[in-house]
Amino acid sequence: MSLVYHRFPVICHDIIMVALAWTLAMVIRYDWPLTPEVATIFWQVLPLVVSVQSVVLWYSGVYLGIWRFASLPDVITILRAVILGTLAIVLVLVLFNRLELIPRSSLLFYPFLLTSLLGTPRLLYRLWHDHSFKSLLTPDTNQQRVLVLGAGTSGDMLVRDMLRNHYCGYLPVGFLDDQPRLQGGQVQGIPILGSIDQLLETVESLQIDMIIIAIPSATDEQMRRIIELCEQCTVPVRTLPKFDSLVSGQINLSALRDVAIEDLLGRAKIQLDWQIIEAGLTGKIVLVSGGGGSIGAELCRQIARLHPTALVILERCEYNLYQVERQLHQDFPQLVLYAHLGDIVDSKAVQHILTCYHPQVIFHAAAYKHVPLLQSQLREAVRNNILGTQILAEAAATYGCQTFVLISTDKAVNPTNIMGATKRAAEMICQALQEQSNTRFITVRFGNVLGSAGSVVPLFKSQIAHGGPVTVTHPEVSRYFMTIPEACQLILQAGAMGQGGEIFVLDMGKPINIRYLAEQMIRLSGKLPDKDIKMIYTGLRPGEKLHEELFHEEEKLDKTTHSKILLADQRRNNWQQLTTDLTQLALACDSYVESEIKTLLKNIVPELTE
Repeated sequence: MSLVYHRFPVICHDIIMVALAWTLAMVIRYDWPLTPEVATIFWQVLPLVVSVQSVVLWYSGVYLGIWRFASLPDVITILRAVILGTLAIVLVLVLFNRLELIPRSSLLFYPFLLTSLLGTPRLLYRLWHDHSFKSLLTPDTNQQRVLVLGAGTSGDMLVRDMLRNHYCGYLPVGFLDDQPRLQGGQVQGIPILGSIDQLLETVESLQIDMIIIAIPSATDEQMRRIIELCEQCTVPVRTLPKFDSLVSGQINLSALRDVAIEDLLGRAKIQLDWQIIEAGLTGKIVLVSGGGGSIGAELCRQIARLHPTALVILERCEYNLYQVERQLHQDFPQLVLYAHLGDIVDSKAVQHILTCYHPQVIFHAAAYKHVPLLQSQLREAVRNNILGTQILAEAAATYGCQTFVLISTDKAVNPTNIMGATKRAAEMICQALQEQSNTRFITVRFGNVLGSAGSVVPLFKSQIAHGGPVTVTHPEVSRYFMTIPEACQLILQAGAMGQGGEIFVLDMGKPINIRYLAEQMIRLSGKLPDKDIKMIYTGLRPGEKLHEELFHEEEKLDKTTHSKILLADQRRNNWQQLTTDLTQLALACDSYVESEIKTLLKNIVPELTE
């Protein structure tokens, strides 16, 4: 009854069209006016025709379609309903009067006439909404003239959405596409003007107000070239996310966003073996230490999608724990979640949590990581990154945890700073414990992640927002980068692949020059480096390298079954000597004797150079 109520005007329209189609079919055969004999039969038969056809239209689903979005599938539905209705009408009329004075030709004309009378108003109604007829009557004078880069499926869907939404503020005036076979053609009535290399002259000649990049399948090299061309223009640029980032898979105006630095530095979509990952986590109790941090929180989100029996978070920052707990409850209401305030250096708290939940998999993401700050915070760096790892790792072995995944860093390779040395010591603890327990200890090592707390990207954004200057340590300094989701996915993959004792090194691609990164971020903000925003070189800070390394010279890298994950050969560690040094290190921390702490750290990590 609700459908009848909402579709009543449409049903009335279709009843009139059925009557009109049947009338025209008879008139075409007999001419107008009908003879008295034929007219009598006509008026007897018309109610039967309308009734039978209306019932068939209803049960064929014609009234489920919305005129605003009428398309080819709706026309096919109408055609099917008309053909079935015609057959039903013939059957009823045979029973009624054996088709007396009903011309056979009228039965042929009727379905063609009715299909046209039902389909044409629907399509005209959509045209009224989707194209410029409506805007001609009430034009929007504030529309921005848009040039779309990419005339493929995504560009077509995007322009169609613009034309459909007359008051969206966008007026597409042309496409640019590198495919020669498309150039000179039209998409949705909008011309394809040439190749993307012609961007600057096209923007100037057509007085473009905005450029939209509609190529979600573009490779990094293609995207970098396109954005560099866009930077030569003085108009805003918007883009669509990559296909794997589109939540709904739909291309429309709501998917548009500003061009981000990830568009220049991201890589192709990672192909993961989700079957192995799910086998390692689905139905398991998983603990994430440091679960409120950048990497830890994303790990929690990705683990939650894999339906663990329970997810336990250990986090020392109250606000971070509140944030991640709130988001997980919102996004995964069925998730069994236990959020605990606690410090990995607190051995009693760690033992209590492992006793309560007996996690089968632990991802250890809790760590101090700010290189210059930790140079003057030796005791706290050692307590948290080394002794905290020892406490959590030994507890994992004691309480029968199946897998322990340590999240390490490229700064642990030939460390030149306290942070890197403490993470190298944490790697050694896990490698040594592998030989002393039944727990699989796996280390995953990677470089910087875009947008993580304390990283250079948020710093540059803040400096640009305040008008500069943007501070870069050295014109030649470079770093490896990957996105937070990409890093976490590879951590999960490596954790599932590991048999125990491995150091997995994530393929970070090519290192990125930090000066180039800063210049691109300034340009993406609509300003020019050293003109609108000044750049200052401050010199390398204590403990910083000019270029990072992902593996030690004694660690031979081997391929694994995953193209983005490499395996570094283990270096043997003396567990007895390591435990002795760790015991002395804990005593030195308790006594707050930093000179002894530094000496012991260098004993554990002899490659440390400052």
